Amino acid sequence: MSRRTQGRKQPLHRPIVVVRALRGPHGTDLGAVQLAVVRACRDLPQTTDPLEVELTLSSAVPPGVADEKFWVELIDHAVSLPSRRNAALLRAMAVLLTGRPGEWAVAFAPPVVDSLSVRGSWICDRSLDAGYLALLCTYAHGDDEHAMVFLIDEVAGGVIRNAFVTRDVVVATDRMAGQGVLEPINPEAAHWLLAKSYHRLDRRPGLAVDPEVHRTRLIANRRIALAFG
Repeated sequence: MSRRTQGRKQPLHRPIVVVRALRGPHGTDLGAVQLAVVRACRDLPQTTDPLEVELTLSSAVPPGVADEKFWVELIDHAVSLPSRRNAALLRAMAVLLTGRPGEWAVAFAPPVVDSLSVRGSWICDRSLDAGYLALLCTYAHGDDEHAMVFLIDEVAGGVIRNAFVTRDVVVATDRMAGQGVLEPINPEAAHWLLAKSYHRLDRRPGLAVDPEVHRTRLIANRRIALAFG
């Protein structure tokens, strides 16, 4: 035994402590879907484009799971573990969520500057020959304009079948005009029609629709609420 080791006490064997890193202050663990949302939003601190922030969170949430309990636990998690990522997630929820979950997120999120506005809306009625209505709605974050296009299936009872977001408003308008006559419609009336279409879809959860309908759902919900004031 060397002088360096002679007389040295044997190291204590400490028990291994497992830290529940994703436990809220009230002891609520996040579920698998909530954890997937957190992971999908991990790059939000580096995302400066407001539309990209919306798309990131909206596309991370699968259909049929995000009830009030889902959001309050996610907000609770973000508040209980302060970090740049969780602060960015809170800001995204404060901007994007509507109703009570949105109010809860706003109460805990860092200050948020929200410049989203609703602009024009147009309808292309192809219900007589093709069986669908198409809605084109334009919005802007400040001066940065974008559009959402919604396809409503009249044959299936007025449910929304397709939806997508585009920054190229001119191209979207030209393509819709090529499908039929574009008629201006009051934005509130357009979003009332849109809200009814989503409601009908919710009553038929097994109906096959384009995946973008679900990925853009939170974005559409926010714009519906904004159009209603």
